[in-house]
Amino acid sequence: MSSGDDAIQAAVERAERTRARNLPQFDDLPIPADTANLREGPELHEQCVPLLPLVGVWRGEGEVNYPTIDGPRRLAQQLTIAHDGRPFLYHEARSWLLDENGEVIRPAARETGWWRPQPDDSFELLLTHNTGIIELFYGEPRNLTSWEMATDAVVRSKSAKEVTGAKRLYGLVNKTDLGYVEERAMVGQEMQPHVSVYLHRVVG
Repeated sequence: MSSGDDAIQAAVERAERTRARNLPQFDDLPIPADTANLREGPELHEQCVPLLPLVGVWRGEGEVNYPTIDGPRRLAQQLTIAHDGRPFLYHEARSWLLDENGEVIRPAARETGWWRPQPDDSFELLLTHNTGIIELFYGEPRNLTSWEMATDAVVRSKSAKEVTGAKRLYGLVNKTDLGYVEERAMVGQEMQPHVSVYLHRVVG
């Protein structure tokens, strides 16, 4: 069996657990609602096809570390990537810190934004963070199942800490899961690893 056949079979098996789930929605909007399940709602815009494997709701755990924090720290995250049929994807990530037993200590970082694919398969990712940071990433697919990007611009509010740049890599792992790593340059430190998370699909 080819790797393509393996991926299709893995997707079929995963779908038995996730295909009936989607984002909670109000059903009285006069416009199409977002969907994180490609079997429901509006058709994915053709310009978003290179990002298709990212669409869904993902949950998992990972680690956050940096010279300026008492770490490494264990964290959990939920990542939602959805669409409404237009040529962009909605992005929301919510994280929370865990203790050594996996119990929740407190909520952690939140971010929302938009993946904006371009005709040449490159993309922009605009992210707004609850910490007062706004970032514009430019990126390209490394292959059909991984996407790499780096900031072109970082804007911060008067009360936010100094951030000068970031890099991210998202990629499918073991055909059905999603891995994510981030490097950051902030508070006087050079670019270096900051976050790594391993996520399992729960919707889509």
